[in-house]
Parts: sequence; structure tokens; C-alpha cells
Amino acid sequence: MIHDNIDEFAAALPPLGALIGLDLGTKTIGVAASDTMRSVASPITTIRRAKFTADAIALEALLTERAIVGLVLGLPLNMDGSEGPRIQSTRAFARNLDRRIDLPIAFWDERLSTVAAERALLEADTTRKRRAEVIDHVAAGYILQGALDRLRHLGPTP
Repeated sequence: MIHDNIDEFAAALPPLGALIGLDLGTKTIGVAASDTMRSVASPITTIRRAKFTADAIALEALLTERAIVGLVLGLPLNMDGSEGPRIQSTRAFARNLDRRIDLPIAFWDERLSTVAAERALLEADTTRKRRAEVIDHVAAGYILQGALDRLRHLGPTP
């Protein structure tokens, strides 16, 4: 089930269980996962995009392996908050994924997540080559951490 509202997403989640965050790009999908208490997001991998079915199979393997209970998908809003063409492809990806998996899916504003990830990697004195390898899943970590922080402030669900 896809939730545009983080409150509805929170209500659809079990009390415990890991979440996965996705930074959906045209060539890659950055992936981050939380702990079961949903405190910390950790970047885990970057999936090279192929056709949707291959992407979905790779994601489904991660969902099973990590016992994931929900997904947070970065929503690429424009800086002024308006929706651009990339939003349509992100929403289409979520709809297609929703047909294959039985987990709650939420969108999270991903503005500046890549900028924040790049800054953190530069501060860590990461080489340009290494930054290119990890930027997508580090950005997914920022997306997921933002959602986790919001979920924590919502408190326990009824």
C-alpha cells in the first residue's frame, strides 16, 4: 500500500521492524536500511538499474534478507516544492513495486539529500572515485534517516 502521508505510513507499520530507504536514480538505486528499532539508517548498497523486473527482483532479495517491514522512497521534488518529471517516474516505480510486494511504501522529500551526502563524504576526505561508488546509497541513508526522525517524533501508533 502506497502512503503519501507519513502519518498513514506510520499507522500501517508494525511496532518493530527494519525499514529500507531508496534513492531512485535513472541509472542506479541507492539503498539504505534501518535497525529494527528504527533509530539509525545505514547505507548498504547501490543497485545498477536495468529493467523494472530485474530491479524489483534485486530489491525483493534485500527485503527478504533483512526482514524489511516498510519502504521509504525518496521523492524528487523541485527546490520550490513543485513536482517535476522525475516525480512521475518515481510514483510509477512505487506503483509497479506495490503490485509485487505486500509492504507499506511511503514517499519522503529527498531535496538536498545528495548534496548532504556529498558534503559528508568530502568532509570524510573520501576520494572522488569512492564518492562516485557510494553517493547513491549514502543519499538513501539521508532520505531514510529523515523519515526515521519524523516517525520517532510521531510517537507510538495506536
